[in-house]
Amino acid sequence: MTTNLGTRRLAAMLGALALLIAASAARADDKPPITIGFSIEQTGGLSAVGKTGLLAFQIWADNVNKKGGLLGRQVKLVFYDDQSNPANVPGIYTKLLDVDKVDLVVSSYATNLVAPAMPIVMQKNRLFFGLFALAINVEFHYPKYFSMLVFGPDPKPTFSKGFFELAMAQNPKPKTVALVTADAEFGRNALDGARDNVKAAGLQIVYDKAYPPTTVDYTPIVRAVQATNPDVVYVASYPPDTVGILRAVKEIGYQPPMLGGTMVGTAAAAFRTQLGPLLNGVVVGENWEPAKTMDFPGIWDFLKQYQPLAKEQGVDPLGYFLPPFAYAEMQVLEEAIKQTGGLDEDKLADYIHSHPFKTIVGEISFGADGEWTKPQNLFVQYHGLKTNDIEQFRDDSHVSILYPPQFKTGELIAPYAKAGE
Repeated sequence: MTTNLGTRRLAAMLGALALLIAASAARADDKPPITIGFSIEQTGGLSAVGKTGLLAFQIWADNVNKKGGLLGRQVKLVFYDDQSNPANVPGIYTKLLDVDKVDLVVSSYATNLVAPAMPIVMQKNRLFFGLFALAINVEFHYPKYFSMLVFGPDPKPTFSKGFFELAMAQNPKPKTVALVTADAEFGRNALDGARDNVKAAGLQIVYDKAYPPTTVDYTPIVRAVQATNPDVVYVASYPPDTVGILRAVKEIGYQPPMLGGTMVGTAAAAFRTQLGPLLNGVVVGENWEPAKTMDFPGIWDFLKQYQPLAKEQGVDPLGYFLPPFAYAEMQVLEEAIKQTGGLDEDKLADYIHSHPFKTIVGEISFGADGEWTKPQNLFVQYHGLKTNDIEQFRDDSHVSILYPPQFKTGELIAPYAKAGE
């Protein structure tokens, strides 16, 4: 009899607990969601990367919602395709803030797509995260802007500093350099910093020109660079340009002693499989590689979630370029919301400025202009690639981290053409 009574009491308690949990969940579902708005490239030249950022955001939102959401509310992402076109960005953010009335906004991917949102966000005094945007706050000094990019408090020169340090460590030292980029926000910022580093290194500039962003044939540009016979070629390019320039280099058989720079897209699977052996010897800036020196807590847990979903959706199956940083950005926002207990954007900004954050890309803290307080950018070199097979990029056997020293996994192979042997 006592055992049956105890069993009934336990069953009643468990039933009450289940009802309490269900009621709590129902109350959370009844509350309006926390809405986070952004534009993102789903079509156009940057869509191969933009789609991976969206997937990372969605994985974060799903993980948060499975744990009960934030502040007892579910999280909802509100986004629009900016078509990789900067001209579409201001209208999207005006709609997000004035019509959709989202609680928070973050950015699209890349400098050229983040910069057009800044005037809208600043005018409305809103918190804003830039995803892989180079130095767009150095003139505004907007206190509610935060950058998810690895270049630290002085991003323009840091962007290319490692490249020129590697160049000047060669024997014999190079004497001349060519600077190449597109005539757009990203390229102008990149070359501003590169010129500072060139001057510090004592190199002579023999070519310094920007091509139109609408360029599709890069052969004349590469031929013009070749004609100046530089010891070092530094290129700052977006993904479509990166592919076009490296194909043009191969087409005309150009083999400078050192080639590379900040050629965005080389870490994305779509471009790695397009280029394959054309990457051999290139020294490029990247952010993360699957090396033991960069095995940050939680990053492989995220990638194990990301990679099967990416395969299903037909996007970058590796996810080494943008996705970890997109996810980490949302980790920062999540932690700030939890610790401040609300969505007051002044309090959120103060908290983000004054606290470090443990993320899947390492511990991050933000300085006065919202840049990372410590740089964490890499320069890597591709070598020994024989095919375009994606599997050869799953580990670091064909890519060596050359810079900085704390992440280094290999030595520079020079001259450039030797890395393909």
